[in-house]
Amino acid sequence: MTVPHIWAGVDIGKQHHHCVVINDQGERLLSRRVANDEADLIDLIGDVLALDSDPLWAVDLNHGGAALLISLLLAHGQPVAYLTGLAVHRASATYRGEGKTDAKDAFVIADQARVRRDTGLLRPGDEIAVDLRILTGRRTDLVADRTRQINRLRAQLLEIFPALERALDPANKGPAVLLAGYQTPAAIRRLGAKRLETWLRARGVKGATALARTAVEAAQAQRTALAGEKTAAAMVARLAEGVMALNTEISQTDALIEARFREHPHAGVITTLPGMGSLLGAEFIAATGGDMAVFGTGDRLAGFAGLAPAPRDSGRVSGNLRRPRRYHRGLLRAFYLSSLASLRACPASKAYYDRKRAEGKGHKQALLALSRRRVNVLWAMLRDGSPYQGSPPVTLAA
Repeated sequence: MTVPHIWAGVDIGKQHHHCVVINDQGERLLSRRVANDEADLIDLIGDVLALDSDPLWAVDLNHGGAALLISLLLAHGQPVAYLTGLAVHRASATYRGEGKTDAKDAFVIADQARVRRDTGLLRPGDEIAVDLRILTGRRTDLVADRTRQINRLRAQLLEIFPALERALDPANKGPAVLLAGYQTPAAIRRLGAKRLETWLRARGVKGATALARTAVEAAQAQRTALAGEKTAAAMVARLAEGVMALNTEISQTDALIEARFREHPHAGVITTLPGMGSLLGAEFIAATGGDMAVFGTGDRLAGFAGLAPAPRDSGRVSGNLRRPRRYHRGLLRAFYLSSLASLRACPASKAYYDRKRAEGKGHKQALLALSRRRVNVLWAMLRDGSPYQGSPPVTLAA
């Protein structure tokens, strides 16, 4: 990258952006509100390049409403720096005046890009990584929706049939199917265990015998019809149908994620790491973009995942290490869950975890330590393009 002569800060909005261009003295050369449309953005790029051929662009958002602008800038070979919205907000407090406008924010973005040397440059997105980010984001939303739906279902069922609410887990297919058809004690008693079992089997429910027996036992334990039972039962049925629909969509999304993940060149290497299946591997690619060169070292990747403690010393307090405040939650989740899964399948991971527990660390601390170690392992695997090679477990000293 050449040394920039001007800096263009863009405060990103949904419908409009505001761009401020400054020189090396911090003087404004351009300040303009521009629509988030291709033609207007191309005109802006041309006007900025007319001021100088070597600008550095800076944005406070790297997705969503900024996607079109970033794509156009990268297509024109323009370097784009990214400053987080939180960093811009904190920096704004150091500038004169308490007012907040898009123009001021754009100026702060440009000026911070001018004076700071630690801002990272955005790169053209890996098509597969972008697809996986969209798919895994959608899956996260679906799982959250399902959790809310299940909680509503349980709360509604508790009002009319507490024994059945206590006995079933609506997150599973069988109980959801049952509740979509029958919700009250009287209806289940009239049907009986045999006919309910047949009804469940016809709908592909596994363990229909045990489920039918559990439901009938709960129905026999409650003979009282509570107020509002008819309306509440209808709500339970609709909520159960919603849970089943979400389960179906989650399964379909999982299939899309796995198929797209398998197309990534790193997929074969990533999945050889014990505990890192297709879904967690897809979350890793979605979080990192799939290009390890962006991080430079495994330590920087660990820092991005929140697995490299940051010192918080002051005065006489030293050696005070804490998790950094800025890190990628999704990447930390992928490493943490894969480490947890590896305890059952990888002797080396289990031995390392046991060693940390023997040192006095708690379960969560030991898993985080294992996750940090696995960052280096995965980094080396991707750097060398080689699959995981298990090492023999370490025997603890007596």
